[in-house]
Amino acid sequence: MSYLGLDIGISCSKAVVFDIKGNEIASASRNYSLIREQQDWAELDSVLVADYCFELIREVASKTKSDPIKALAISCQGEAFTAIDKNGKALCHAMVSSDARAKDIARGWSEKFGKHKLYEITGHTAHPLFTLFKLIWIRDNRPNVWVAATRFLCFEDYLIFKLGVEPVINFSLAGRTMLFDIKEECWSREILNEIGLDENKLAKPMPSGSIAGKIPGPIASSLGLGNDVLLVTGGHDQCCGALGAGINKAGQAMYALGTVECVAPVFDKPVFSEDLFRNNLCTYHHTIHGKYVSLGYSLTGGNMFQWCRDELAIAEKQLAKEKRVDVYDLILDGLPDKPTDLLALPYFTPSGTPYFDTDLGGAILGLRLSSTREEIIKTLLEGVIFEIRLNLDIMERSGMLINHLHLIGGGTRNRKLVQLKADVLGRPISVMKVSEAGCLGAAMLACVAHKKEALEHLMERWIKIALVIEPDSRWTQTYSEKFSTYKNLYPALKTIQ
Repeated sequence: MSYLGLDIGISCSKAVVFDIKGNEIASASRNYSLIREQQDWAELDSVLVADYCFELIREVASKTKSDPIKALAISCQGEAFTAIDKNGKALCHAMVSSDARAKDIARGWSEKFGKHKLYEITGHTAHPLFTLFKLIWIRDNRPNVWVAATRFLCFEDYLIFKLGVEPVINFSLAGRTMLFDIKEECWSREILNEIGLDENKLAKPMPSGSIAGKIPGPIASSLGLGNDVLLVTGGHDQCCGALGAGINKAGQAMYALGTVECVAPVFDKPVFSEDLFRNNLCTYHHTIHGKYVSLGYSLTGGNMFQWCRDELAIAEKQLAKEKRVDVYDLILDGLPDKPTDLLALPYFTPSGTPYFDTDLGGAILGLRLSSTREEIIKTLLEGVIFEIRLNLDIMERSGMLINHLHLIGGGTRNRKLVQLKADVLGRPISVMKVSEAGCLGAAMLACVAHKKEALEHLMERWIKIALVIEPDSRWTQTYSEKFSTYKNLYPALKTIQ
């Protein structure tokens, strides 16, 4: 028997199957592109993404016939939703986290409702990335969609619906909608009433690792699955990643490399404080029962490296194609070892935490005629890591002591990139054996639901550290000095915006 973890991301979806011992036995992925029809808009074709997910399930199911899949769960990007009509037809594309069209709504509505009250209910502070404000935008700007919609579903519940089961949503993903009362663990009637949304148009919230149902026979057969495959609630991708990275105790934090670069510490009860509120650092459910997480993140994240690839590394792209190697490895190999003399504010998208700034753009300071393309690329990468260090500093000031960082994501395969992150952060980083920790975390939830085993026991067997990277003592002091300057960069640039 085996277990499938499906990860639905912003730029790609991945499926990984693990056997009963936690060994990867099959995997597949599909890439897709964001739709950017206007400035501040960023959407995905929900139907295309769902079709790709069906392809992924078929592909991995065909590779595991001797060890058939018994259950699957979904690790899912947050916030994005799809409106569907009474016939199950998608009425709109899904607005992803970096879509900022609702920025004016987020400011005005939260002021009227009460920013602190909103934080006390949802554990989050207002930002246009959240489903709440995107829904209000639909209501006010696409009234035909608002009226025709019988459901508003995030990608997890949308795919569960497409798989023939009544849609449910896990607590951690529900928390990212900003419609969910994290203390009462239900949809907030006060918020829903304020925007005129019927609770019946949302999926039923359930804890991660709950059985949503069985995939009906005809659909299962079309996917190459057996007749008794369980659909199990998964988690917000960052929470599934934290589970797959073994983050289950205070003092630990996941560091995820992806389209959104993110750090997520874990704690034993919801934490609300003025410092966290002021710095837009949230509290919501982990995928482990009774545990909670916070998120510090750069929405630019991996987008920055992709931008560098497309705009500054044309030669490497061509060479990678000719040699059939990874273009990012070629780019990293060409970067200088020592810290750059430049300083970059990496706000090529809305900023993420702690500032939640949707207006200020990025900047590079210190350019000279002697500056090289490689230095520019490296300083942009340094800037994203400085954002993570800024968030870690705020979290630790708020009492979230973080002693261990567990790194996950595709970038973990490149030793030079991991070393750069350890150097800039000034702390050791543990690289996990399974880089696709979101898929691993989802598969673990599927396994424990099927086997009725304690999650903690499964974590002991399935989760392994591949290596630990220590910061290079030659560069840590330089990066600490640069970080002291970096902390003043945003406030200074904001004054001349």
